[in-house]
Amino acid sequence: MRAGTRGLILKEKLLFEHSTPGRKGYRLPTLDVPEAQLPENLERAEITGFPELSEVDVVRHFTRLSTWNYGVDSGFYPLGSCTMKYNPKVNEAACRLSGFAQVHPMVPDRLAQGALEMMHDLQEALAEISGLPALTLQPGAGAHGELAGMLVIRAFHEARGQKRHKVIIPDTAHGTNPATAALCGYQVVPVASDGILTAAAVAEHMDNEVAALMITNPNTLGLFEGEIAEICKVVHDQGGLVYCDGANLNALMGIARPGDMGIDVMHFNLHKTFSTPHGGGGPGSGPVGVSAELAPFLPVPVVVRDEDGFRLDFDRPRSIGRMKGFHGHFGVLVRAWAYIRTMGGAGLREATEMAVLNANYVRARLEPAFHLPYKRRSLHEVVFSDRDLQGGCKTLDVAKRLIDYGFHPPTVYFPLVVAGALMIEPTETESVEALDEFCEAMLAIVREAQEDPELLKQAPRVPHIRRLDETRAARKPRLRWRAENENG
Repeated sequence: MRAGTRGLILKEKLLFEHSTPGRKGYRLPTLDVPEAQLPENLERAEITGFPELSEVDVVRHFTRLSTWNYGVDSGFYPLGSCTMKYNPKVNEAACRLSGFAQVHPMVPDRLAQGALEMMHDLQEALAEISGLPALTLQPGAGAHGELAGMLVIRAFHEARGQKRHKVIIPDTAHGTNPATAALCGYQVVPVASDGILTAAAVAEHMDNEVAALMITNPNTLGLFEGEIAEICKVVHDQGGLVYCDGANLNALMGIARPGDMGIDVMHFNLHKTFSTPHGGGGPGSGPVGVSAELAPFLPVPVVVRDEDGFRLDFDRPRSIGRMKGFHGHFGVLVRAWAYIRTMGGAGLREATEMAVLNANYVRARLEPAFHLPYKRRSLHEVVFSDRDLQGGCKTLDVAKRLIDYGFHPPTVYFPLVVAGALMIEPTETESVEALDEFCEAMLAIVREAQEDPELLKQAPRVPHIRRLDETRAARKPRLRWRAENENG
């Protein structure tokens, strides 16, 4: 077992269970004005038994809960497709500078030159990294960026008087792509692949009713789409556009540019590739880069530079409109900008090289024990399956048992093209020692599946929260706490 999985483990009660009637965490001076009464229409009568706690009760409760958290500052976070890399603390220092942290979003452009310059600089950096010359920083996450990108594609076709209504999506594309296409009113045309999409397969479905192909490169199997240039030509020859999901840009930056491959639109996951914190629902950031001919359709405003400095440009009559209030998740933009400026071009390339090296190291160590459905060379992530596990053990059992070894589980059961998938992305920030510890735990679990499969099926055993009955939780969820004598 790794350090941290033994010792003091606190089983924390709910605040309601800590409560003692009459206890308070504050003392206010005597009122010298009449006491105000809350209007009855604003009171929620159904709330009873509201917790009554001292200050130390509250502090200890939330401090103890914080020790349950697991993140990149705690240890290895091998979630495939999510790119959970370490978040350098210099990024946090940059976004807390008063000129960034305290600037009001409605301040006139002339009083926000530093913030606007940072946004313009970030746009230019992302354009250089991607090979796509025009950017918007507005979208608040990857799927939101997908939506913006597909709306740009729709606006482009409508401006040309074309009513295209289909989008081609291979089975190795990112999971949100079909939903985004459908949300934009398109019919999704799925294309099967044998791990790699071919130009011939695209040509079979390509006609003048297809608005776009949505592709992820590298795809969700961690494999590079080697025919991408030919694929883009097939789509372009029929008047379509190519959208690239940028979730896996950590395998390309500094080495290859999607725009040079023929990609027309791509979103960036700043909260993945560029080391800003994410998880737990946000915040993310999903800027979108487009080719020059699509630039007029980007959301407004766009940060531009002229002889008077930097300003927000709203004069874009063909724009799809605003995608988000104000200027996106500004604090995330600052963090990503700081990361890019700190790393420089050479540093970004080195990060890519190390991410690919780490993924292939994990692959080499685990391939003898786990089934590898696609034998092509991996890039930044590798996908195994549970096909060869003994004792009736499945992917979920491996994931739960890893918790006992002190590791966050990898992504499970995705991508859907691999039954029982285990998707591992180590990123560039993990040392060989950390990867060895993880691989030893995975190999030990394979042995346990053969010798004592029930151990896996009952895992995790070490944490204070054990395996849940997921079927019961889904069908009979308890969404609100009640005292035992109220449960009936």
